Amino acid sequence: MYLKGTTNVGLWYSNEATLNLKGYSDFDFVGRKLDRKRTSDTCHLLGASLISWNIKKQACVALSTVEAEYIVVGSCCAQISWLKQQLSDFGLKVTKVPVL
Repeated sequence: MYLKGTTNVGLWYSNEATLNLKGYSDFDFVGRKLDRKRTSDTCHLLGASLISWNIKKQACVALSTVEAEYIVVGSCCAQISWLKQQLSDFGLKVTKVPVL
């Protein structure tokens, strides 16, 4: 029903944009009160276009905010490595990827 009602909605990727890959990561500070696991958010942009987005509850309890940051940045970097390989397969070489 949702797809049938939204056939006029879609994603548009400009062919004039620069193809700089960027990764963003974030996490919630408190986590769920029941199990104290934090939620990690990552997204990746190619130019101005969103190409990857992920949100999930972390698998382990972080004992500090620094540890929680390492967990989410590690997940973001793993996705960046995969995206760099995919872009390389298409003939696009990416050298530096900022993680914000």
